[in-house]
Amino acid sequence: MDNNTITIIIDKCVGCTLCVKACPFGAIHMANKKAVIDMAKCTLCGACVQVCKFKAIELNKSTATAKDLSAYKDVWVFCEQKKGVIQTISFELLGEGKKLAKKLGVKLCAVILGNEIESKIEELSARGADKIYIIDSPELKNYLDDPYTNVLVSLIKEYKPEIVLCGATTIGRSMISRVAVKIDAGLTADCTGLDIDEKERLLLQTRPAFGGNIMATIITPNHRPQMATVRHKVMKEADIHKSHKAEVIRKKYSPDVLRSRTTLLDIVEEIEETVNLAEADIIVSGGRGVGAPENFAIIKELAKVLGGAVGASRSAVDAGWIPYSHQVGQTGKTVCPKLYIACGISGQIQHLIGMQSSKVIVAINKDPDAPIFKVATYGIVGDLFDVVPALTKEFKKVLKK
Repeated sequence: MDNNTITIIIDKCVGCTLCVKACPFGAIHMANKKAVIDMAKCTLCGACVQVCKFKAIELNKSTATAKDLSAYKDVWVFCEQKKGVIQTISFELLGEGKKLAKKLGVKLCAVILGNEIESKIEELSARGADKIYIIDSPELKNYLDDPYTNVLVSLIKEYKPEIVLCGATTIGRSMISRVAVKIDAGLTADCTGLDIDEKERLLLQTRPAFGGNIMATIITPNHRPQMATVRHKVMKEADIHKSHKAEVIRKKYSPDVLRSRTTLLDIVEEIEETVNLAEADIIVSGGRGVGAPENFAIIKELAKVLGGAVGASRSAVDAGWIPYSHQVGQTGKTVCPKLYIACGISGQIQHLIGMQSSKVIVAINKDPDAPIFKVATYGIVGDLFDVVPALTKEFKKVLKK
């Protein structure tokens, strides 16, 4: 129970309104020349207490005994798999997790759930995991919220990791938030950087905030484990060392833990002629300048010729021209291809966050002042309906040779 309280001492309040102006959440208003706090909005930040010259506001913090955090150790990475194939985001997290574990002087642990996945032990071991928790059960063949959440919660309660990392994927986002609530832990979503405050043993979790205009670093000092989801393609994959051997811990759970309130009826794969966006070395993206859904045909043709994937800006997705699975940006996928071709994309900060780490960026836009040119390696000022077909034609000639 939260025992923190904040109180206005009516006899001391003179109605100066300093607290109203100081409150960053708009939680204080005046009534009959006295300050009134709306507890539905108040976060107990204490800003009002600091500015009150008349000591008319009292903030009482709970003096309950702090949670013992000394029992928590090791860095865990939830290794997502689909149809028995470990997703590459897991290897990126193992690579970053190894650095964090080294700074903390603890072990790097991989956690994998699924059915008939024993063969994945060697793969995870080669990627640097010191310890592997494997839960192999028919009920875990496909991802379902309830059993995956219950199993991970049970594991965390038993083995007490200091840090838990998970990919900011569809599955990761769905599962890890449920886990955090059940174990009373903090969770920072969509991180683009991780580090350790070695003195305090705190995970420094960096993510874009306020529409990507600033980078915020978040800590969780009072709860364990410290939990974060990390965007795909922002960290380097762990190196492969086949001689490395991990300790393996196999766990079994009762039907109650593995029970699900939902049933998976079918999985319908999206049929695409081009490669998966998150895994692509070459991406051709279209934005508002494409103008209509049928015009994405020229974007897809260039991507197909180059053996790449098709991406899109949020405006193109919101317009219904192309499915959300192609969206690149803050609210879509983060990509890091060797070549990114942006066609008719202005380059708003929300889109740049998702692709600015690309090795080579080629921008095609009619507007010479478009923000996309500021991050582009090469810029082509022109009509995409002239430029893109011309590029496609030339690439066909060159690649035939």
